[in-house]
Amino acid sequence: MLQEQTTVYYSRVDVLVALAKRLNLYEERHQLSSEDFFDRFSKGQLDDTLDFVEWSNDYRHFLALKLELEDRLSHAA
Repeated sequence: MLQEQTTVYYSRVDVLVALAKRLNLYEERHQLSSEDFFDRFSKGQLDDTLDFVEWSNDYRHFLALKLELEDRLSHAA
């Protein structure tokens, strides 16, 4: 039985770092950058395996959070 694990993050930066680490693990496992993976996955060139769906979701979350933090930083300056 798969046990669900909950992690608590105290800032958006912590989440961004955690996502970057997860993306790095996918990239090492599949010998493919997240950007190239996402492009191929979005075009239907890769299977909808659980690993790829989770990678895709993590990458989308990473990009959205990165954009949000960059936007906040540019308005704070």
